[in-house]
Amino acid sequence: MTELEQYITSYFGVSQDDLSIIASLFTEQELKKGEYFTKIDDYCNKLSFIRTGYMRVYAYKEEKEVTQWISSQGYFVTDLQSLVFDLPSRWNIEALTDCELYTISKENYRKISQKVAKWEHLEKLFLAKCFLTLEDRVFSFLSMTAEERYDHLYNQNKELFNIIPLQNLASMLGMTPETLSRIRKKKVG
Repeated sequence: MTELEQYITSYFGVSQDDLSIIASLFTEQELKKGEYFTKIDDYCNKLSFIRTGYMRVYAYKEEKEVTQWISSQGYFVTDLQSLVFDLPSRWNIEALTDCELYTISKENYRKISQKVAKWEHLEKLFLAKCFLTLEDRVFSFLSMTAEERYDHLYNQNKELFNIIPLQNLASMLGMTPETLSRIRKKKVG
């Protein structure tokens, strides 16, 4: 069973037949470090599950890169607005490391509901999980100090701090690289 199938089974609890149908619509894809999954103003026509590697979702604000999210193994990645509403991408999504992906095209994604009877329910669960992740992120920015946000991310994904450039982590955490360095120094020292 692939990592994608394990995720679908553990999260959605689908039957083996439905799992086989869904998994058959994904293809394996590799993205090398520095390559783009999508770029701002392109149309994102795919959704991928990250088997290995790290991808950064970012945009520009006043000539400054702002990291919205770092996606890693076991997570999905796409520009949802572009995929669902056929709008130009708002985000650059770049491989920070070599990545192995399971990718489904927009066309095949739309076919799932025709092939899997309870897909609408499963899709709602998936989108609800995405929404909850977003709610948690917004709440952390509204209620936590910079140090608390650092601790929260560190406790959830320690490996990010050894792999991802610190300026990207600082941006994702809503702080300057200097603030992140100061917090790290305090934690180590």
